[in-house]
Amino acid sequence: MAKPAGSDPARRASDRGRYGRLSRERVLASALELVDREGLSALSMRRLGAELGVEAMALYRYAEGKDGLLDGLVEALYLELEARLTAAFDDGAEESDWRKELHRIARATYDVCLAHPQAVPLLTTRMLAVPLAQRPLAVLKDHEKVLVLLYEAGLDEARAAAVFRAYTAWLLGYVSAELRLMVDNPEEPDPAFRLGLHRMPPQELPRLRQTALALAGQGGPEGLASGLDALLDRFAEAG
Repeated sequence: MAKPAGSDPARRASDRGRYGRLSRERVLASALELVDREGLSALSMRRLGAELGVEAMALYRYAEGKDGLLDGLVEALYLELEARLTAAFDDGAEESDWRKELHRIARATYDVCLAHPQAVPLLTTRMLAVPLAQRPLAVLKDHEKVLVLLYEAGLDEARAAAVFRAYTAWLLGYVSAELRLMVDNPEEPDPAFRLGLHRMPPQELPRLRQTALALAGQGGPEGLASGLDALLDRFAEAG
C-alpha cells in the first residue's frame, strides 16, 4: 500500500550535514573512506550518518539500507576504475589492439583494488547476491567494455562468454590472492615466526611450510600480466 506523502521518515530527516547538502556521490565517497580506514565491519547507516553529520535516516534517500550501501561501494570502485581508464587514455595515440586494452583494464582494476583493499571482498560477495540486471550501471559498463573487445577480436558469442568468465576469474582471483592475510605476528622480525610457521605441523604440511615465504610475497602487476597473457594465448591457440 502506498504511504501518504511525507510519511516516510527518510523524507523528514534533514540531509544537510556538516559539509552541506548531501549527494549520492558524497555519501558513497564517505562510505568508501570509512571502509578504507576501519574495514567493512565498521560500516552502518548510523555510523556513516555520524561521519557526515546527519541523521542515519537521511541516508535512505541515497542508499536503501546496508545492502544498498554495499552495492554503492561496488559502484564507487567501478566509477573510480572508469575514471582511471579515462584519465590514462591518450586521444592522440593509435587505437590499442584488444589484448593491450584488456591488459590496460586489468592493470587499472588491480590498482583500484590495491588502493581500497578493505572493499575488495565486495567485488565477489555482492556479485553472488545481486543478479546481473540489478548490478550498478558502472559495473555493467565494465562488463560491456570487455565483451566489446572480445567481439572485436573475432570471437563468437560462446567463445567470448568463455573468455569473459576466464578473464574475470583470473583478475579477481589474482587480486584476492595478492591481498590475502598472511602475517601472523607483524611485530616478529624473524620471517618464519612472523608468518606463524611454528603453528603448522611439519609432518602434515611440509610443502606449505617450505613455500610459505614465497607465497607471502606479491606477484605484482607483472604476475597479473603474465597470467593474463597465458590465458589469452590459450584461447587464441584453441581458436
